[in-house]
Amino acid sequence: MNDRQLKELLEKKGTPLYLFDAGQLRRRVQTLRQALPSRVRLCYAVKANTFILKEMGGLVDRFEICSPGELEICRKLRLPWEKFVISGVYKEPSLMRRLISQGEDGGVYTVESMTQFSILHEAAAKAKKKLPVLLRLTSGNQFGLDEAEIRGILAAHGDSAYLDIRGIQYFSGTQKSSIKRLKRELAAVDLFLETLYDQYGYQAKELEFGPGFPVSYFQGEPFAEASFLEQFSQLLEGMKFSGAITLELGRSIAASCGKYFTKVVDQKRNHSENYAIVDGGMHQLVYFGQFMAMKHPYVRHIPSHTAAEAREGEEEWNICGSLCTVNDILVKKIPLKNLQIGDILQFENTGAYCITEGISLFLSRDLPEVVLITEDGAALTLRERVQTEVLNTPSYE
Repeated sequence: MNDRQLKELLEKKGTPLYLFDAGQLRRRVQTLRQALPSRVRLCYAVKANTFILKEMGGLVDRFEICSPGELEICRKLRLPWEKFVISGVYKEPSLMRRLISQGEDGGVYTVESMTQFSILHEAAAKAKKKLPVLLRLTSGNQFGLDEAEIRGILAAHGDSAYLDIRGIQYFSGTQKSSIKRLKRELAAVDLFLETLYDQYGYQAKELEFGPGFPVSYFQGEPFAEASFLEQFSQLLEGMKFSGAITLELGRSIAASCGKYFTKVVDQKRNHSENYAIVDGGMHQLVYFGQFMAMKHPYVRHIPSHTAAEAREGEEEWNICGSLCTVNDILVKKIPLKNLQIGDILQFENTGAYCITEGISLFLSRDLPEVVLITEDGAALTLRERVQTEVLNTPSYE
């Protein structure tokens, strides 16, 4: 999409606006596959962005689903059940029983706790089905099982007629740029799998590993991804574990396909600092996490004025959103030339979490329209603008 087409789209759709690019998404997955060993499969974390799931259907091998809502979205989009990883720290018992007794064959369930293990095992036994499961190994937080619990499961149920314990799932965080840290994690998991074989004769068929690949969100923080992926691939190739390896990724797959557009609606100067108020805000743009406003993200300034109307010179601006809270600051002191009311700011790398993680109901602001640019260049509306006051209005009837 060229600049003329983009301006026409923005004039038609208005702001705030989420824009996702199917072609960029496909190219990103191709880049990852080319950089990683051939035996590595890719699993997409649905929580990162549900609006690109249909486009992901033929690109990835699995979908990580962590809630009933995510499951319903995937089913409505008719994604193949055999690609589902039914995960999540809380699995509603009634839903698990229903899925196992009435659900399709294929897919895999994760086990996050001994309570979950009992629910899944009992449901599989009652349905007389052999259920594929992955035992999640904790990295030292509220997620997963500790090593002793996994050993206990294998000792007591390793030969269960109703469980196919396919292997281990492990995830320890996101935005991990340290190869040394990933090396330690892979070595620890590799050793643990080796001890399971030595102690119980258990040979894992697969490992699902969340590497938490980083995304470069901020200016002045270059990330040599090609070299990073090459080193990580060497670590995978050096593992003693010879089964299938699935990498669970969300941010690394989806981030680059998204852009977020918001318009300057007011300007002011308070205590010698320039402030620009935009019609979006932190409720719709949260991909910076704890660094929100502390660094300069990749932002493109799209002027609404002509050269004759433009003011001279570059100035520093604090870009603030439309929420009534002092925390709604998107960027501090970013240098912009001739910023005026009506101009649009295009935030890059917003394809992951930005649309799903925000405090979207705060102040009952509308949810932005969501547009997908298809492979042939067409603009497809995936969600119209949504009024949220209906969700925040109490009912006494």
